[in-house]
Amino acid sequence: MEKETLAPHTENNWVRPEARRGRGARSADTGRFEKEQRIPLDDGWDSLDQDPEPVKTFLMADKSKKVIAHNTSPDIPFDQTVNPYRGCEHGCIYCYARPTHCYLGFSAGLDFETRLMVKYDAAERLEEELRHRRYHPAVIALGGNTDIYQPIERDLKITRQIIEVLKKFNHPFGVVTKSFLVTRDIDLLGEMASRNLVRVFLSITTLNHRLARRMEPRASTPERRLLAIRKLTEAGIPTGVMVAPVIPSLTDHEMENILAAAQEAGARSAGYVMLRLPHEIKQLFREWLEEEAPNRADRILHLLQSMHGGKDYKAQFGHRMKGAGPYAELIAQRFRKACRRLGLNPQKRDDRLRLDLFRVPLDDGKQMSLF
Repeated sequence: MEKETLAPHTENNWVRPEARRGRGARSADTGRFEKEQRIPLDDGWDSLDQDPEPVKTFLMADKSKKVIAHNTSPDIPFDQTVNPYRGCEHGCIYCYARPTHCYLGFSAGLDFETRLMVKYDAAERLEEELRHRRYHPAVIALGGNTDIYQPIERDLKITRQIIEVLKKFNHPFGVVTKSFLVTRDIDLLGEMASRNLVRVFLSITTLNHRLARRMEPRASTPERRLLAIRKLTEAGIPTGVMVAPVIPSLTDHEMENILAAAQEAGARSAGYVMLRLPHEIKQLFREWLEEEAPNRADRILHLLQSMHGGKDYKAQFGHRMKGAGPYAELIAQRFRKACRRLGLNPQKRDDRLRLDLFRVPLDDGKQMSLF
């Protein structure tokens, strides 16, 4: 791993704006499982007053032997995921995956978006698992933890390699992304879609370009995400929109406009998720509010707490995604009515991805089986 040089911090590991330009988090507190904490310390040469270096991105190899992770959560509509990356350079301040970086000894703040773990051999490991005689096909969600089309994918192309493996096996999968880069793989996705083997969702939080840049500094702009929906739909790829997350008193008023814009671009299905603040995200989001929306901070947090029994977040299955109470029900009603008016989520007898086409191809250089 390249030697790390963290930018000088002030109290609570808050990083100066000139050092974290283009990043989402404001701080880099040590992960909750660590026994030691990093604190700023002047070396006697007025180092804390000097101009800090920009926080850089570091890539580290993830040598996991398996890439398919299994999910047992009853409120998530998939059983398997493949994540070629841990951490995400998009830097979305609200990302529910941030706390997972603490399991690696990193912070959920700036480390999550700058200390990235990469599974360079993910495609090879995936093929090995799909060939295992005990493997039973089930829809795979690509990027259930972090975005598979984050900026480093442009050069590494690991996601494309994974899709090529899935195509080789006729294996169904779904994608949720914030990146226009997904259109790079239209050739593969289109061929898979012709056999009902793929669904793609673009996640849109806001149509406000300036707000999006502050919340999701390295994700594609809202306009580019809508364009991605259009291009994917024109290529015959079933595409939907996720209004996620819905942030009370900040983006909630945009729900109908987001759904309408996505429907006009070609989306035929939609979903939404309320803002979630598990573990370290509570503090990270508060830090962000203090800088970006100080006048709305109390109102936003009050509405969030009204959906979680007075707490910032309740992790109960079936509750965590949508919340409960009058405000949560109002959002649910607005979503249902907008979808009905726009013709999103039409009732179909069966629109599930196909599992019956799964085949294990003949391994190069090996004899065919008699059975």
